[in-house]
Amino acid sequence: MIFGHDKAVEQFRAAWDSRALHHAWLLAGPRGVGKAHFARAAATRVLAQAAGPPFEASGLETPGDHPIAKLMAAGSHPDTRWLERLEKEKGEGLARDITVKQVRDLGEFMGMTSALSPWRVVVIDSLDEMNREASNALLKMLEEPPPNTVFLLVSHAPGRLLPTIRSRCRRLEFHALCDDAMASILERQLPASNDAERLRLIPLAGGSAGRALAFASLELAALETDALAILREGDADNSRRSRLAGQLARKAAADRYSAFLEILPSLVAREARSLAEPQRGRAVDAYAKVRELIAIAPRLSLDPAATVFQLGGILASIASPRVP
Repeated sequence: MIFGHDKAVEQFRAAWDSRALHHAWLLAGPRGVGKAHFARAAATRVLAQAAGPPFEASGLETPGDHPIAKLMAAGSHPDTRWLERLEKEKGEGLARDITVKQVRDLGEFMGMTSALSPWRVVVIDSLDEMNREASNALLKMLEEPPPNTVFLLVSHAPGRLLPTIRSRCRRLEFHALCDDAMASILERQLPASNDAERLRLIPLAGGSAGRALAFASLELAALETDALAILREGDADNSRRSRLAGQLARKAAADRYSAFLEILPSLVAREARSLAEPQRGRAVDAYAKVRELIAIAPRLSLDPAATVFQLGGILASIASPRVP
């Protein structure tokens, strides 16, 4: 089920139902709001309805027991391709880019007769991760698309794409999710957590369900509690900020450290709105200092422990202007 993007669903569904389907759709919006999920649902709907057997379902839903839906879930449908960064041949992690070879390999796919229906679907997640050579190779395909082929192109920063690619796509806008949509998604994705745990993630995630799920896996609630304690009660003997720095200084805590830096400005901003003067003024000043330090810390490879300790001092200044 797709939450929070009713307009995009309606636009794509109307185009497909009329079979006036544009060959390329640019799914544009911030990270983590459901663009790739939308692409998978749209691809499944197109291929299932094109192949049969017929079914009735609202939006872009396809019954899970439909044979095409089963193939899509298994990643084995012969009439679809999903392009994303590949695992590195040596070492851990993903390659930096979607390569031109990956795009050119689509040419062979395009030259094949579709297997289960007249339609084919290509999903690229995301265009932002294609190098220029790969982008130019894709552009040629968009200029002369094969019949009955749909490109679903995910982009988190569409303004950085080649203008010629943008001009050949129909654009669907995806915005930050509202709190109700976030709550529905988190309830489905985090069934083992309770309502309070899920609700704590929503203000930290800025309308991105993907970010909220990532935060949940890192158990950020405890870090938020510690940061709020410093902000609200101060830290006269440095013990709170030292403990927080110790938690995030270990090499194994690198992901939690990065996530903590990401959530801290929104945490300070949220708290500032509930404060009266003069604390509100100090919170506004602290917000600016937190953002400045967080912006330079990764770039200058500042020591995590020292950075968190300094951030703790900024938080403590909100509770009291005199911080040791």
